[in-house]
Amino acid sequence: MDELRLSVVIPAKNEAGSVAAQLDELDRVLRPLAPFEVVYVVDGSTDGSLRELARADRDWLRVIVHAESCGKSAALLTGIRAARAPLCATLDGDGQNDPRYVLDLVAALEAGGPDVALAVGQRTRRGDGAFKRWQSGVANRVRRAALGDDTRDTACGHKVIRREVFLQLPFFDALHRFLPALVKREGHGVVHVDVIDRPRTAGRSHYGFLDRLAGGILDLAGVWWLIRRRKRLPAIRYDG
Repeated sequence: MDELRLSVVIPAKNEAGSVAAQLDELDRVLRPLAPFEVVYVVDGSTDGSLRELARADRDWLRVIVHAESCGKSAALLTGIRAARAPLCATLDGDGQNDPRYVLDLVAALEAGGPDVALAVGQRTRRGDGAFKRWQSGVANRVRRAALGDDTRDTACGHKVIRREVFLQLPFFDALHRFLPALVKREGHGVVHVDVIDRPRTAGRSHYGFLDRLAGGILDLAGVWWLIRRRKRLPAIRYDG
């Protein structure tokens, strides 16, 4: 078997209505990146997700199940730990992320050379309602001011990251919202690619405004502290 070039990690909870269409689209769009795999992490779903995944019958599909919901960051960690390729692309399970942009993100990361470890999708147009767009915009402006991560939109599900770098990051719930700042903290480069999200066609959002606000403030304070407590990494020379 040829060495895998890319692992696509999809963390999802109760997204049965999007499974078939998303996998069909991935099969068509990602052929230029073959051989690839898709690691679909079912995060405590209580709908028909497993039934839909069983019907898919794709030789590049691997399914991992959380017995109970542990959140998106935990599902990403599970998927990337299990991934077999050096590059991991992340997509949300609701079908809003257009997989055509995975090719652009991989190309942008590879063009940056070995010092670039993360390519981030930044939405120029979103398929969400006005309130959700406003809510996300406020959160992004506050985060950028506090962390200086130079990223307009960290909540976009579209990302490509070097697997070994992701596994070196400190893990906490909501890690996925701070990947650019944490990757830069480790001394790696970050590049950005404009993407366009699509409207959700099935299921519903699992995020509420108040719970994200309360948790987001604490998470932001924690990441701010982590960045400022990071000592400069030593330059190591091996003699003999």
